[in-house]
This record gives sequence, structure tokens and C-alpha cells, in this order.
Amino acid sequence: MVRRPLPLRLLDAVLYSSAWLAAAAAAQTAATLRLWPAAGAPGGRVVALVFAATLLVYNLDAVLPFKHREPAGTSGRKAWQQRHRGALAGLAVAAALGGAYLFFADGWWHYMPLLVPLAALALLYSWPLGRWRGRPVALRDVPLLKVFLIAGVWSLITVGLPVLALHRPWAEAQSLLDQRFLLVLALAIVFDIRDYGRDRAAGTRTFPGVLGVPVARWLALALLAGAMSLGLWRGAAPLAVLLPGALAAAVIATADESRDDYFFALLTDGVLLVQAAAYFIF
Repeated sequence: MVRRPLPLRLLDAVLYSSAWLAAAAAAQTAATLRLWPAAGAPGGRVVALVFAATLLVYNLDAVLPFKHREPAGTSGRKAWQQRHRGALAGLAVAAALGGAYLFFADGWWHYMPLLVPLAALALLYSWPLGRWRGRPVALRDVPLLKVFLIAGVWSLITVGLPVLALHRPWAEAQSLLDQRFLLVLALAIVFDIRDYGRDRAAGTRTFPGVLGVPVARWLALALLAGAMSLGLWRGAAPLAVLLPGALAAAVIATADESRDDYFFALLTDGVLLVQAAAYFIF
């Protein structure tokens, strides 16, 4: 087997260890904190907590035992994760320790009634809750549910935690919460398009499986248009909305399960980083 060049191996490590995705969640959280720049709360620690929590959840998902018994097929991402299962588990432990320190040091236990259900949804997304016809069944297998779970958890984490940390009224962030939900929902449909064949084979009903891939793309574009409209309506700089929106639209319009792993891991997740960065630039 030909050894891949070092830059590509490093890129694989960043993308497939979910460090890139965790950075996107952290950047989205930082963008939320910009709503209240003079609030004086330890915003950097909230961003670090979101980074650690995202890294923990996605790497726990990646090391689930049943996933390592599945054939990798043509997925470079899945093959990489299967080869580096030990490293991913170690990264999850490190993220858990770092997140636990921030959680207890900054008094987040006061919000346990709010955070426990959110953490349960994130952790149980792929965790087997039982078996059906000989295969593990998780929340993601409930028909059409998984994109709403992803969008709900992401928007509540990246908007809700800053609201709690800064002790702001929820009403002040409601339009941003709605905008973030619609954006992540649109991008989550792109990942359902990636998993179209696998989900059909497993019997998991998703929007591409129910509506067909072309209609699912149009649905994702409509959700993106809703997110952009909310961004403009709440007074965000037009370029901060329109430029990332154009990138997201290009990704959605060209999404197909035949695309390589970089298209999804680098570009689709990268939309969230670009959108957050745009709020700091414009």
C-alpha cells in the first residue's frame, strides 16, 4: 500500500478525529458571544468547553464497537477511524477530562436540569438502545429524526451555552437560535445524502430516502434560504450572511453520495467555520 504524503495524513487526522468539526462548534459559539461583547463573562472558557464536549461526543461515536465490525467500503474516513480507534478513544478521554474541569470549575452544574437532557440526546444519538432484526438501533434510526436531533443539539449548545454563561434572556438570542437551527438542519441533510445508500440498506428512513436526493437538495436549499433570511432580518452584516450562504448553497447543490470524504468532512463542515468567521470579519 502506498504511503500517503505527510500533509494529507495530517489533514486526515484533523478531519477524521473530529477536531475540525469541534473547531466549527467552538467558532459558532464564539460568534454567538459576539452578540454581547461587553458582558464580561469568561467567553474563552465557554468556547473551550464546547470544543471539548464536541470532541468527546463525536469520538465516542467513532469508537462504538459495532461500527468497527462494519466494512469500511470506499469510505476513507471510516477506514481511518477503524485504524486509529485507540487514538480516538484516548482523544475522547482527554476531551472528557478537559471538559469536566471546565464544567465543574465554572459552575455549570447549576444548569444540570437543562444540560442533562441535552447531553443524553447527544450521547444517545448513535448509542444502541436495543436491537431490531439483529442490528443495533439508536435514536438516529428513528425515521426522519436524526437531522432534527443534530440541528437541535448544535443550536442549543452553540447558542444556549453562551446565553446561560452570560445570564442573558433567551428572547435576545431567539432569532440567532432559529437561524443556527435552520443552517445546521440544511447541512445535516447533506450528510444524509452522503449516507443515502447505507441508510437505505439499513432501512433507516431519511429525507433523501423518502423524497429522493434531488428533492432533498431543494429542501436543504430552502432551509438555507430561511437561515439567511433570518440572519438579514436580525441585522447581521449582509456580507457575513450572503458569502457563507453562497458557499453553503454550492455545497448543497453539488452534494452526492459519490463525492469523496474531503467534500463532506472539509467543505460541508467547513461551512460552519466560514460562517462564524464571517461575523468577525464583516
